[in-house]
Amino acid sequence: MITLSQRREVGEFRKRYRWMALFVVLVFGGIIVRVAQVQLFQRDRWSGIAQQNITKTLELPATRGVIRDIAGRVVASNRPSYDVYTTPRLLQPEDLDRIASLMDLSKSDQATLQTRLDQIPLSRRSQQLELFGDIDREQLAALETHQAELPALDIVTVPLRDYPYATLGAHLIGYLNEVNAEDIERAADPGTYHPGDRIGRSGLEKRYEALLKGSRGFRRLVVDARGESLEGNRPDSLEVEMLKQPVPGHDIQLTLDMQLMEAFERAFRPYPSGAAVVVDIHTGAVRALYSKPVYDPNEMSSGLSTKRYAALTADPFRPLIDKTMYETYFPGSTFKAFTALAALEDAVVDPMQRVECLGSLKIGRQKFRCNKRHEWVDLYDSVVQSCNVYFWVLAEEVGLERINRYAKAFGFAERSGIGVNSEAKGFLATREWYEEHYGKFRIGYTLNTAIGQGNTRVTVLQLALAYAAVANGGSLYVPQVVQNVRSPDGSLSETFQPRIKRDVGIAPEHLDLMRRALIDVVQDESGTAYRARNKEGVRVAGKTGTAQVVSRKGRSEESSSAWYLDRSHGWFAGFAPAKDPQVAFAVLVEHGGSGGASAAPIATSVMQQYLGETGPEEAK
Repeated sequence: MITLSQRREVGEFRKRYRWMALFVVLVFGGIIVRVAQVQLFQRDRWSGIAQQNITKTLELPATRGVIRDIAGRVVASNRPSYDVYTTPRLLQPEDLDRIASLMDLSKSDQATLQTRLDQIPLSRRSQQLELFGDIDREQLAALETHQAELPALDIVTVPLRDYPYATLGAHLIGYLNEVNAEDIERAADPGTYHPGDRIGRSGLEKRYEALLKGSRGFRRLVVDARGESLEGNRPDSLEVEMLKQPVPGHDIQLTLDMQLMEAFERAFRPYPSGAAVVVDIHTGAVRALYSKPVYDPNEMSSGLSTKRYAALTADPFRPLIDKTMYETYFPGSTFKAFTALAALEDAVVDPMQRVECLGSLKIGRQKFRCNKRHEWVDLYDSVVQSCNVYFWVLAEEVGLERINRYAKAFGFAERSGIGVNSEAKGFLATREWYEEHYGKFRIGYTLNTAIGQGNTRVTVLQLALAYAAVANGGSLYVPQVVQNVRSPDGSLSETFQPRIKRDVGIAPEHLDLMRRALIDVVQDESGTAYRARNKEGVRVAGKTGTAQVVSRKGRSEESSSAWYLDRSHGWFAGFAPAKDPQVAFAVLVEHGGSGGASAAPIATSVMQQYLGETGPEEAK
């Protein structure tokens, strides 16, 4: 019985032994497979993680490209910003008190910083964290003096965008602010943007973001398990790149002239709001895009407070709106030049035929009033003296469709193609539009259109380009604001050539007649801008305009400026020098009243400053 029992025990042991052996073989087989997988197939992954554990990476931001004006003046550059980073795992309890003392933090700020550090998860405590951004010089000096006592801190110099001209040209130049999750996801290449990076939000900063931003670099340090530097003890097996230099962004040179912009800024001081555009008549290059009031891009880039943003949006003169291309206005009498050209080109009018102006014109039961009694005027006189009656009589012959057709040829009711920010199209109402919105078409709509009122709306940029086409013989240009782009090494990367959109289709003799009339608007004693002329120096040609606005009477308007907002807009558009045009311009003084009294003096004064003395022969 004993022998039988022993045999049974031995048999049972052998069965268990086989299962145990199988288990051991399977376990060791799994280990061998896993080791092979890690060593052979996942080597790069785990090697990278291991190397990350013994290195600390400091990003080296790229220097954003510089933006300059036509003369090389810097309008957007970079200044050094000093940011403080830390590795939370290395911070000692007493370090926070030391940092608070050196940074001159209040008790509440120190408590906020402590709370922020306490909320960092354990998995991220070995990663770099930005403590302070753009510290001042005194704080920088204090930290650098005691940096040896605070090995957990790193001070990184970061380029920060700076706009030397502040508000001048801000809508066109634009500004930066911090990227959001959508920006990071939308980027063409993963890793293009990281949280905390800044991106162009408007203007040229947004339009040329890809060229301006450059690409970041990095510097890696070898650290021990506690994250402390082991400088000079780099393992031979370390395969990661230790240094990658950042690549600066491209530089951009504009067609803008900032001295001209400054001249407009001085000239507009008596007025709270308005706009001005100057273009080269031979290329379409934009020399000035001035809008008032406007925000400061330095302030926008650093981050607006809720209070400051509310103040900007509540301002009745709308500083957030670019008045040169986004807002539209009734052009007033500046539009008469194009009504007259439409009549001349289709031979609807004899330019020598005279019309009697008694100060008003009655059509049916409606009486249309002129600005004064002009007696007998022909087409030339009616432009010089801005006689509404003549143009109302002319409008009956020309018709709405013909006026609109030629106005479109000069670029109205379409975007200019400047390619920066949002641009308004403007508006030319058709017969069908009037029938749809007012039930039927009346002749009064055509009369209002002929003098730039009614529902006709244009941008300041469109008007300047249209007068450039009058001055240069009929070529309508696509406006150009960027002259060239340069690579980081200074070589030319791209140069932008002038582009003609179309020929306006007006005979040279008709354009010549109009140019002579526009000269006498300023130079003849009967001209509406005669008082604004430069008695010596640069002769200017142009057309004044006084455009009515929609009255605010009866509205609840708490602003003290309500009375001012009911005044007409003042216009002056033209070209200079008068006999040899080089530039065309359009100046708008919002609620400035008469264009001859408000906008024309600005234009003539600025043209004198910009073009300089022309000598006695031209001044005669």
